Amino acid sequence: MTDTSDIRPAEGEARAARQSGLLRVVRYLPLIAPLLLWAVPCWVLLHAGQHWPLPVTSAGTALFALGLVGMPLAMMRGHGRRQQDRAAIIGDTLLGSSWVLFTWSVLLGIFLRAALALAGVGGSQDRARIVTWAVLGVSATLLGWGYAEARRVPRVRRLDVQLPRLGAGLDGLRVALITDTHYGPLDRARWSARVCETVNSLEADLVCHTGDIADGTAQRRREQAAPLGTVRATHARVYVTGNHEYYSEAQGWVDLMDELGWEPLRNRHVLLERGGDTLVVAGVDDVTAESSGLAGHRAHLAGALDGADPDLPVLLLAHQPKFVDRAAAAGIDLQLSGHTHGGQIWPFHHLVRLDQPALAGLSHHGPRTLLYTSRGTGFWGPPFRVFAPSEITLLVLRSPNGPGSR
Repeated sequence: MTDTSDIRPAEGEARAARQSGLLRVVRYLPLIAPLLLWAVPCWVLLHAGQHWPLPVTSAGTALFALGLVGMPLAMMRGHGRRQQDRAAIIGDTLLGSSWVLFTWSVLLGIFLRAALALAGVGGSQDRARIVTWAVLGVSATLLGWGYAEARRVPRVRRLDVQLPRLGAGLDGLRVALITDTHYGPLDRARWSARVCETVNSLEADLVCHTGDIADGTAQRRREQAAPLGTVRATHARVYVTGNHEYYSEAQGWVDLMDELGWEPLRNRHVLLERGGDTLVVAGVDDVTAESSGLAGHRAHLAGALDGADPDLPVLLLAHQPKFVDRAAAAGIDLQLSGHTHGGQIWPFHHLVRLDQPALAGLSHHGPRTLLYTSRGTGFWGPPFRVFAPSEITLLVLRSPNGPGSR
């Protein structure tokens, strides 16, 4: 467990500087990224000394050029005003495939080629062709495996979390967490039903969804989201908005979740009582809510805790891990978040860490606050998960005075 309770002001300034640098990079990323993602593999696989026959080089270069032009066009038609699902599937798949090809073209193009040269394997052309086949083999394997990982029902991750202020009557409280389901262009209604069946098998007292339900409006993705109405909990089902709701008429998602029997915690809380003890379960809108322009939508922690007894332990739902700075300042006991997807496709997690204080798992912030960051239940965009498995999480809350903590 990571302890960040002693972060000095200088470290906070360094994080702010990294985030500022990230924003500058992100501003130009749409222009630079497609060129790099397609040009680098094209060079490494076809033009780095392989001396392939002309028809092979010409056809391969044409394919890379088609990807360079086709991917942005498909992404615009799929995720722009047209919202064409078929185009989104093509664009997202090309994006994930080009990222994997780019990553392994760079890694194997540098390190494998150097290793082969040091080992004295073949001539320059032989080594270049070995790198080409290695990149294609590794990329194809990872994409096939990553697709299967993305489409399967997530494994359940179980862990005990001790909260010092939790009353003995709440010891053993079972909290199921799903997040980032991202129902989207690929129809996942059957997958959604199987996820909900798995959640029900956990017999949770509290079930939480920490946002990014879907890519698209509630009306458009209703069929995929409908199985959420079958989820069972002995006490409550609670939900907060994620940033993707604010790309797709967030209020429609709030209304649909309410219709499906979930409690939207929009800067408010509910009380969960058991065995004579009480837990405050609070939630806030995503941090992007205020900039969405929707009336009344904003992340307002004080409003979420308004009227709650300050001596009671608090479980907070907030979509993005970076909200934990505010949670720690308010003395929240446990924050549940998603958003990061654990990076989704390695090594993208390095970029995620520039924006978020945690990537996955349990971390400690300030003198009291714990943060659990889920890798997410579904996937966004590219239908691949590489070295970042999805999860359904079961957290068992433990009291220092309960029998389960001894």
